Amino acid sequence: MSSLRSWATPLTVGSFLIMGATGVLMFFHIETGLNGFIHEWAGWAMVAGVGAHLAMNWRAFKIYFKRPLAKGIMGVSAVVLLASFVPVSSGGSPVQVVMQAIGQADVETVIALSGQELETGLARLADAGFSTQADTRVQELTGGDRGQQMQIIEVLFSE
Repeated sequence: MSSLRSWATPLTVGSFLIMGATGVLMFFHIETGLNGFIHEWAGWAMVAGVGAHLAMNWRAFKIYFKRPLAKGIMGVSAVVLLASFVPVSSGGSPVQVVMQAIGQADVETVIALSGQELETGLARLADAGFSTQADTRVQELTGGDRGQQMQIIEVLFSE
């Protein structure tokens, strides 16, 4: 048990800091670089840390199953987790649907939607640091980064 104690809680705290910070960035769609990738992998580190922490403190943890508030919080969390697996038939918010469509579209199509000539749009993108070809999909150009996708939209649709 003493070997668990030396790393379980520090791993839980460290992975929580990473998950919390990157999760907030992702919530506000301002993640950049490796935020999404690190968030996903830090989740695995957190699972390992919390699992070891629970194993180390199991006797104390069992007491929470006797407290109504603690049981309620854990129960609501379990229900929210189960609800996350329910398929949503509406397709999501209109903004999310449009963002997904833009991500799947090629650069030429997005430039055409902006009302610009192809050469002008490509030049504006290049000036903003996005050197690309007309047939490149926006998602490929941005690596799936929504913040960069928003930059592309801003560059092409601003006056």
